[in-house]
Amino acid sequence: MSFEKVKKLLAEQLNISADTITMKSRVIEDLGADSLDVVEMLMILEDEFNVTVTDEESLKLKTVGDIVNLIDAKAKKN
Repeated sequence: MSFEKVKKLLAEQLNISADTITMKSRVIEDLGADSLDVVEMLMILEDEFNVTVTDEESLKLKTVGDIVNLIDAKAKKN
């Protein structure tokens, strides 16, 4: 599962402890990301996992679990 990798990338980008990140963590409310952080995060994740996230899909990504599930689903298609 890509959770560990997503957690590490989020912790680095948001300058927070990876220990505070769970699958249920809400990216904006719990982790303190703003809209620019979210855009940058999506670009990094797309590059890191070699996937494309549409604007429509990105609007549905509220928790770390949402991100991991989307990446896992897209990675299986590649």
